Amino acid sequence: MNDLARKKCVPCEGGVAPLTPDQVKPLLKGLPGWALEGGMIAKTFTFKNYFETMAFVNAAAWVSHREDHHPDLVVKWGECKVSYVTHAIDGLSENDFICAAKLDALFET
Repeated sequence: MNDLARKKCVPCEGGVAPLTPDQVKPLLKGLPGWALEGGMIAKTFTFKNYFETMAFVNAAAWVSHREDHHPDLVVKWGECKVSYVTHAIDGLSENDFICAAKLDALFET
């Protein structure tokens, strides 16, 4: 399990600077399949059917609720694209990477 998945999100109400590109690089490197897209980090998860897709969406909603940090989700048959950004700072924070790691951990056995 990625060490980020063991962390807890810290409330972000703004007033802090977003992560710099030099800070983002090592965090992103530890998250296979995640990429920078328009100032966000994003990954598309694929599934065998719609039921599995929706089970993942519900699990992602549970993680989001527990961390109080919510992604944008685009749901299609057999896939869900997840995008994270910290809106309060209009950029990336460690919270985005923590939640991404927690979603990846759903697939570890």
